[in-house]
Amino acid sequence: MADEENINGNGDGEEIPEEKSQKEKKAAKYDSGAADLEKVTDYAEEKEISSQDVANAITAIGDRRNKEALEKQAREKELLKVSIRKEDVDLIVNEMEISRTKAERFLREYHGNVVNALVALTN
Repeated sequence: MADEENINGNGDGEEIPEEKSQKEKKAAKYDSGAADLEKVTDYAEEKEISSQDVANAITAIGDRRNKEALEKQAREKELLKVSIRKEDVDLIVNEMEISRTKAERFLREYHGNVVNALVALTN
């Protein structure tokens, strides 16, 4: 066994220089992969978000929703002003087999024009 120790090392736990270089190459290979990963993950810096920024964003969203709701209400008021005939509503309900409210809505959107409302419903 003393001969094997002399071949693989000098018996006191030291490694042959060739083995050291192979281990260093393996370690360097894995270290470079970690370094590449560091480069990718460090690309975007983290930003601290203040509570004021969050409050401003929530306010902006709320304002947008309120504006959309007001526009929708104004549109509904405008549609209610359009006069429609009961016969036209009955025709659309019978021919298209839809609810009366939906038929009225389409007629109002097309300003009481039954032909345009029917075309829109069939498309």
